[in-house]
Amino acid sequence: QVQLVESGGGLVQPGGSLRLSCAASGRIFRLNNMGWYRQAPGKQRELVAIVTGGGRTNYADSVKGRFTISRDNAKNTVYLQMNSLKPEDTAVYYCNADTGIYDYWGQGTQVTVSS
Repeated sequence: QVQLVESGGGLVQPGGSLRLSCAASGRIFRLNNMGWYRQAPGKQRELVAIVTGGGRTNYADSVKGRFTISRDNAKNTVYLQMNSLKPEDTAVYYCNADTGIYDYWGQGTQVTVSS
C-alpha cells in the first residue's frame, strides 16, 4: 500500500505562484509515472501534468508555459510549480502515482485563485 500526501495549496491572487508537493510513502517497490490532476466544481477531473519515470513531461494545453512538473526519486516526491495563476486554475489538485501494479491518489489540496 502506498500513501500520497499533498501540500502547498492555498489562496493566491491572479498572477501569483504556488508550489505543490506530493510525497509517497509506504510499500513502494517502483514509481513509474507521477502526475497531477485537478477537479473544479461542476467539472470532471482532468490531467494537468505528468512526469514519467524517465523524466519526460507532458502538460495540458491550458497550463503549458506556466506550470512545471518535476520529481525527486530519492524522496519519492513529485512537485508542481504553478506560475501566472489564473482564476480558472481554481480546483482541487490531486497527486497520482503509478507503481506498475496500482494507481494511487492523494486526498487533494485546494488551490483558489481570486482577487
